[in-house]
Amino acid sequence: MAEAISQPALVVKNKGMLTLALMLGTIMQVLDTTIANVALPHMSSSLGASQNEITWVLTSYIVAAAIATPLTGWMSDRLGQRRLFLFAVIGFTVASALCGIASSLPEMVIFRVLQGICGAMIAPLAQTVLLNINPKERIGQAMAIYGMGIMVAPIIGPSLGGWLTETFDWRWVFLVNVPVGAVCVAMLMLFMPQTEIKNRSFDFFGFGMLALGVGALQLMLDRGAENDWFQSIETWIELGLVITGIWVFLVHSLTAKQPFVDLKMFKDFNFSLASLLMGVMGITLFSGLALLPPMLQNLMGYSVIFTGLLMAPRGAATLVAMMIVGRTSGKVDPRIVLLIGALLMSYSLYLMTGFSPDMDYWPVIITGALQGFGMGFLFVPLSTMAFATIAPSVRADATAMFALVRNMGQGIGISLVSVVLSSMMQVNHAELAERLTVDSMAVQTQMPGLIAGNGQIIAVINGLVQKQAAMLAYLDDFWLMLILSLASIPLILLLRGAKKSAKPKTKEELAIERAHAMAE
Repeated sequence: MAEAISQPALVVKNKGMLTLALMLGTIMQVLDTTIANVALPHMSSSLGASQNEITWVLTSYIVAAAIATPLTGWMSDRLGQRRLFLFAVIGFTVASALCGIASSLPEMVIFRVLQGICGAMIAPLAQTVLLNINPKERIGQAMAIYGMGIMVAPIIGPSLGGWLTETFDWRWVFLVNVPVGAVCVAMLMLFMPQTEIKNRSFDFFGFGMLALGVGALQLMLDRGAENDWFQSIETWIELGLVITGIWVFLVHSLTAKQPFVDLKMFKDFNFSLASLLMGVMGITLFSGLALLPPMLQNLMGYSVIFTGLLMAPRGAATLVAMMIVGRTSGKVDPRIVLLIGALLMSYSLYLMTGFSPDMDYWPVIITGALQGFGMGFLFVPLSTMAFATIAPSVRADATAMFALVRNMGQGIGISLVSVVLSSMMQVNHAELAERLTVDSMAVQTQMPGLIAGNGQIIAVINGLVQKQAAMLAYLDDFWLMLILSLASIPLILLLRGAKKSAKPKTKEELAIERAHAMAE
């Protein structure tokens, strides 16, 4: 795709207040992807659900959000950005209130589906509006602000959820959204302008196939570990639906006159490559967020609150990095910033491969801060380069697909590290246990109770072996994430830098270009 025709920024009453409203909605929605995780045991007893059944509180939200995300572009054209954003925030807020007063598991699942459908449109639509209200030279700063909500909210989610659950009640994990949503709606009504409504037909078949593929993939990733992956018929059925849905969607989109998603956007080299990189980032960045809390709580014995405090430096570093990148946007080649971010991420993951159960909390803080800086240096320039040359007419669809790729990467990453963790725990336990034989000199001199068959000593030693096996499994995951992070560096080098024109174009030249673009 050729470089997009520049478009004047949309004029608004108060850009600062509108930006704040957009970020309130984004943070509220992104928080809900992680804030409810720590409250599941409390929900289980309150709603009378088993441990396996209560996971549907998470699964229903994730699957509904995955299916609804691609709808953002079409609904934005048909309803207008203002109406859609208001609809999404109001729907999300009402659904949050209903989740907070749910009295049974079926009610909770239904309300979470509604929450996922409405919430799925908030983040990509916020990104579209930020791109529209900022001139090209300020897009980097706009993406830095957007990135703060996208990257920091998942980090503080478990800590905030744990604090609300322990201090008040698990219902406040959802009810806390009500006042935030009300303020966001009021600000949107005051400051968000009306946009043009386009009479765009709806491709039911294309959407159905994409929804089938994406929904089945998310369901497979979320329930795979519980079903023992490909030992289960359910997983094979879901995999078949994924392949069928995605394949038919691609063929249909390439041949239909008015497809649900115009895949021509992927002709833009930077957008396609940035989307691939964002998928890899989703695997590496969010997998660490899923691994660290259980490691700190189960292996090191830290409380939920203290675990949250140890994760705080990661979020603070991300904020600082994004502010730095926002300030230097347009002055430094974004590919250099991306390389710095990838190297920081890789170095932090390398340090994490040296973790041990006997260490104190300082290595967690140091590696978290380094990783936070890496996140900030990666997300902002990657988002900026992805949309720098995308035509304004397909921005809504492009942001939805970009968000979908990020979410898919996140789901794949969490499932991948979970599989490696569980399988390597068994392998490591078996290998360590094999060395504790009666012929071992260490056993004969230091653990004679094993030879004598002392049951109490055997139980203690087995507990130590399990702890060491788990720690080694976490290190295996960190090595895997390190390899993926290093593999992304060559992709960064393939990104194309912005072309600098020899002289600014005149108003007449810009008018001619716009006329040609409209004619096309």
